[in-house]
Amino acid sequence: MSHGVVTRNFGRNSQWRKATVRSLAQALLINEQIRTTHAKAKEAQQITEKLITLGKKGSLAARRQALTILNDTEVIRKLFAEIAPRFQGRNGGYTRVLHDGVRAGDSARMSILELVELSQKKKDKLKPADAEKKPAAISDETQGKKGPAGAAQKSKGAKKSDG
Repeated sequence: MSHGVVTRNFGRNSQWRKATVRSLAQALLINEQIRTTHAKAKEAQQITEKLITLGKKGSLAARRQALTILNDTEVIRKLFAEIAPRFQGRNGGYTRVLHDGVRAGDSARMSILELVELSQKKKDKLKPADAEKKPAAISDETQGKKGPAGAAQKSKGAKKSDG
C-alpha cells in the first residue's frame, strides 16, 4: 500500500520531477493551454492552482513566494497583473484537465491542461473554429418533411384506426 504518497514519481529523480512540473506550470501560465501526459498535467495543475492563489493575494510576500517556485519575473508579472485578476470571484478550480486520447508512439494518455477563464485573445482564436463546427440552421422546407419522429407518430395512428 502507498500510504502518505503525495506526488507522482514519473520514474525519475526528484530534481527532474520538480523541474518538469515547474516548466509545465510556467508554460501553462504563458500559453494558458498546454498538451501533456495525464499524470504530468495533474501534477502541474496542483502547482498552478497554488500560484494563482498567490497571485490573487497580490502582496509582496506572495510575489516572492511565487518567485521561489518559478524563478521567472516576466511570468510572475503576467500572473499577478493579468491572470489572477480574472479569478478574483472564483474560489479554486482555476484549471481544467481535458482528456485528449493517446500518444501515437507509446499509447500514453494525453490531456490538455488549460485555464478555466481564457484570455480574450484565446477566446477570439477559438471562435472561428467553433463557428465552422456549428450545423446549418434547419430551413422551413425541411421542417415540413416527414422525419423519423413524424413517421413514428403516423404509424401509431394507423395502428389505432385499424384495431
